[in-house]
Amino acid sequence: MSIILNIETATKNCSVSIASKGRVIAVKELNNGNYSHAEVLHPFIENVLKESQLTIKNIDAVAVSKGPGSYTGLRIGVSAAKGLCFANNIPLISIDTLQSLANAISISEGCIIPMIDARRMEVYSDVFSIQNQSLRGIKAEIVTDNTYLNYLNKGLVTFLGDGALKCKPVIKHKNAKFIDGKFPSSEQMAFLSYEKYVNNTFEDVAYFEPFYLKDFIAVPQKKT
Repeated sequence: MSIILNIETATKNCSVSIASKGRVIAVKELNNGNYSHAEVLHPFIENVLKESQLTIKNIDAVAVSKGPGSYTGLRIGVSAAKGLCFANNIPLISIDTLQSLANAISISEGCIIPMIDARRMEVYSDVFSIQNQSLRGIKAEIVTDNTYLNYLNKGLVTFLGDGALKCKPVIKHKNAKFIDGKFPSSEQMAFLSYEKYVNNTFEDVAYFEPFYLKDFIAVPQKKT
């Protein structure tokens, strides 16, 4: 049947969906500006199962967003996914967070640059073609007005994601287009996870780790 549970926790959007053959049949997500994944992820999983009239025993695989993104968010999502796979002896699928974000829109010309906020003027980004193929690879980069000139000078470049929002005042090129309100979502994971399921592209549940891209840096709490 290829019924897949998709989990997305790489950014502030906590998102869970169930899809059958790549088609979403239930979704639950929350983006309230906070990282509330620890509190809402497992209730969301229960909600989508109930809405789909399924139990975890009906799930053929669990797909999880592998990053890059929030260190804590990724840990929560991957831990939940691995626990479900271990307990129920089902395969684990990992999905490139930036690729699923790029899947949130379609374009007829130019390229797509999905961006995830990485603090200050740094972002995690990649460049995708009209066919949603990576043209460059994932990078952590500090954005200036010159960062993407080689793409902007060739034609339309569509930016999206929470990283794009803060870069909008910096990238003033005439070929730059910004799409607001788009975050990585388990809805966009559905087709990608189905493709991997069909091709038996699974992770080793015991050894799989998220793609952090950068080392975790603890931020001291502000004194009160």
